[in-house]
Amino acid sequence: MEKKTYTIVLQNIEDRLRNGELVVGDRLPAERALAEEFGISRASVREAIRVLDAMGLVRSGVGSGPSAGAVVVSEPSAALGWGLRMHLASNFLPVADVVATREQLESQAAADAAARWSTTQDKIALTRAKRYLDEMDDPMLPDMRFHELDAHFHLVVSGLGGNVVVTTILDSLRQATVGYVQEGVPRLGDWPSVRRTLQEQHRGILESVQHRRPDEASQRVREHIRWFYGVAYAENSVPVSFS
Repeated sequence: MEKKTYTIVLQNIEDRLRNGELVVGDRLPAERALAEEFGISRASVREAIRVLDAMGLVRSGVGSGPSAGAVVVSEPSAALGWGLRMHLASNFLPVADVVATREQLESQAAADAAARWSTTQDKIALTRAKRYLDEMDDPMLPDMRFHELDAHFHLVVSGLGGNVVVTTILDSLRQATVGYVQEGVPRLGDWPSVRRTLQEQHRGILESVQHRRPDEASQRVREHIRWFYGVAYAENSVPVSFS
């Protein structure tokens, strides 16, 4: 199968990233320069830039001047989340499998967090996680803000596990399924009660991590994910995703 022309640009950008010629924050050469360098059309260069943008590897500017052009960034979770979301929408990826994957990865990340946190930065992260929960305790907090803080809390705890790839994947899983949460919550019979239970579970997870109890942290995360999925599924008769 003949390769598309724009893949020439993709391969070159990958090579430049690998050898350090390009790093995060650098600006890609102008479209005209890339087209002349590879002997391809500017349309093919623009297609390559669009692909890199979708991958979360560049952010494209518009107009002219110093802010124009594409800048190298690193936002892998956004790109992974977008791809997962599309495949969930196609019904190729079952939400139940996504939940199971999250359960496996996040329970281990919580155990690692409980076992390894030690630095001043780690303590600051734990304080930040507690601050998120304190705000979430407000019964008048809008649901959208509650979900946003919920995501921040889980990512902070997972991040303390020290595995950047796992944290990135967990972030992408959450981004992929946030729509299911937003659609499913209004159909829950007693969302305020569910919210209070989620908060109790969050507090338990944080306590286990703070007191360095890896097995307990892992188990509490598993129970937390399974509980919400069970409640949402039972009440909605559709596979609504995470808390």
